Amino acid sequence: MKFNGFHHIGLAVKDVEKSHAFYTALGGVETFNFPVGDKTFYLIEMGNNAVIELIPILDENSPEQVEPRWMHIALNTDDCQAAYDLAIKLGAKEKSPPAEAMLGSMKICNAFVFGPDNEDVEFFTVLSK
Repeated sequence: MKFNGFHHIGLAVKDVEKSHAFYTALGGVETFNFPVGDKTFYLIEMGNNAVIELIPILDENSPEQVEPRWMHIALNTDDCQAAYDLAIKLGAKEKSPPAEAMLGSMKICNAFVFGPDNEDVEFFTVLSK
């Protein structure tokens, strides 16, 4: 298993269009978007592979999504399962086990754990675009 930096940092936002306009006006470039229900998530490249995932607040009653905030950091890895297994072995707590998913046209494998201070860490592998 090998890590290759960050894949993205997830940011919960109240107004995804406003945030999209802000980050692209700063010089970011939309590299990908995908629907989740009636909302659209965006990946904005801020240069040198620094990517922000704009996550529209989906549930106003969710304690995780009440206020805009940085939600998670996604570590780019070539083996989502191995990264997850190692994290659990090192004492991380399971949030969601590795699973394949389609994000629009991108096929991925991802998993989430809670790190030592209960922070959200995502292991992210792009399987195909």
